[in-house]
Amino acid sequence: MIKAVIFDLNGVFVSSRYLSDRFKEDFNVSNEEFLPALKEVMGKVRLPDAPGVFELWQPYFDKWKVDLSPEQFADYWFKAEHEVPEMTAIARQLKEQGTKLFILSNNFVERTNYYEENFPFLVDITDKCYFSWQTGFVKPDERAYQLILDENDLKPEECLYFDDSDRNVEIARALGLQAFKFEGAEKLKEVLKKFELD
Repeated sequence: MIKAVIFDLNGVFVSSRYLSDRFKEDFNVSNEEFLPALKEVMGKVRLPDAPGVFELWQPYFDKWKVDLSPEQFADYWFKAEHEVPEMTAIARQLKEQGTKLFILSNNFVERTNYYEENFPFLVDITDKCYFSWQTGFVKPDERAYQLILDENDLKPEECLYFDDSDRNVEIARALGLQAFKFEGAEKLKEVLKKFELD
């Protein structure tokens, strides 16, 4: 019996254009330059006690001659993100049926704060959000998944897991979770129906 559904956040409940595409369009920074910088910054900022996200980006902005203040950059990045209403509707239905819902996200403090202020649905639809900057475990670290199981007295086979990263799905499956690549709300509904959660 499925007792809980665990979701990734970005690309599932929150959507936006790729930041790399926007930087290419707005600041003429190529993907070849931007993506390695993004990987380096995100590798650091997702952890507890990380430097501020703007501090990590600043050397790249200087190099690329991007003139943004910390506040302007936060607005530029975060305000482009929006709720996916079809997904929040599905989540609310699951919760009404008594299914526990959790978010497991590799995210950083500034973005989390923005979400808490601007996306109240995250509180409404979930039992708890697990962010890497709080837990110290960045997916695909097995401990990120195990923490949810341990804290909520769940067995792996009692959980469905959805993520848009193949690697994260593979690790969840290796731990015994019923894990699936997230490919949109309609495909999600098909999986939920198989487990009688529609």
